Amino acid sequence: MNKRVYLDYAATTPVKEEVFEEMKPYFTEKFGNPSSIYSYGREAKQPIDVARTRIANAVGAKPEEIYFTAGGSESDNWAIKGIAFANKNKGNHIITTKIEHHAVLHTCEYLEKYGFEVTYLEVDEFGRIHLEDLEKAITDKTILISIMFANNEIGTIQPIKEIGQIARENKIYFHTDAVQALGNVKIDVDDLNIDSMSISSHKIYGPKGIGAMYLRKGVKIHSFVHGGAQERKRRAGTENVPGIVGFGKAAQLITENMDEHINHMMCLKDKLINGIIERIDFVKLNGHSEYRLPGNVNFIFEFIEGESLLLSLDLVGIAGSSGSACTSGSLDPSHVLMALGLPHEIAHGSLRLTIGSFTTEEDIDYVLEELPKIVQRLRDMSPLYEEVKGGQK
Repeated sequence: MNKRVYLDYAATTPVKEEVFEEMKPYFTEKFGNPSSIYSYGREAKQPIDVARTRIANAVGAKPEEIYFTAGGSESDNWAIKGIAFANKNKGNHIITTKIEHHAVLHTCEYLEKYGFEVTYLEVDEFGRIHLEDLEKAITDKTILISIMFANNEIGTIQPIKEIGQIARENKIYFHTDAVQALGNVKIDVDDLNIDSMSISSHKIYGPKGIGAMYLRKGVKIHSFVHGGAQERKRRAGTENVPGIVGFGKAAQLITENMDEHINHMMCLKDKLINGIIERIDFVKLNGHSEYRLPGNVNFIFEFIEGESLLLSLDLVGIAGSSGSACTSGSLDPSHVLMALGLPHEIAHGSLRLTIGSFTTEEDIDYVLEELPKIVQRLRDMSPLYEEVKGGQK
């Protein structure tokens, strides 16, 4: 195997060189604790303020509305649990969707054990909610709506501004998991009526293990970690200075190059989608054709298992992912694909390929050369495929 093609940017991204260079001094030369008042501490605190401002600028927020966390999952947990418990005197009802990331779904399931009621909205065949369903689900006990900006598997983008408007009109807090959206969609929290938002560094060419929660000033929320006075006494613990610096730099770079970045991905995405449809039969594109992340490609390949497809692609140097959870030890298909109404047996044959800044046209050409051969080889071992093909003759 000579050529290697990485097409799993939705899972994680490489750290850009400029990001790494800006982080390096804070591992060695400028290693102080930001809470210290002497020069070493001041050297570590000042870049945190810079990073906070850069991230705020990337989403249209104020620096004081950005709180650093250990990643997107922690941000989801803090936003949902923190708002729920802080406002339980007003109500105990939360609205989310069936296709959320497990960081949201499992958090909501946890809250149900503490007396909260959760409505899990259905989505249409493309993964979008119906706004009428959201409005009907609201009760006088509803305190929080948490709906993801863009789905991590199928790339579908929700009508975020309209959701935020409905929440605002009903005096309900609106949280969105924007981990996949940051860097791929232009975000302005004020224009979109967002009260709280979860974002992560390693999806935008920054380091892993660092994320942030946007919290609109005035939103009532409980502190998440108790101890020191870090993050305005809401999340204690010595700051991950190199990580924060890297996140800030990554946010700055992605903001400055947003249009170019999006156009690059969209061109390659369209080429990949069209190429797969032209070369392979019995395929279905998952997600919305228009309201979709610019680098997301998710297909169902009938008559084969997603896990077998992934392993075969890996043998020729292509890295992707499957909607099926087989690779994590479960035989259950993706909860997202099942929510779209796909049959159990078909939902197993999914493949997600996600494009990023470093993807080239040659990479796409290579995938379009190898993927049809792999799919055909796997289908040739399927009695069901032979039966269907035989019936077409």
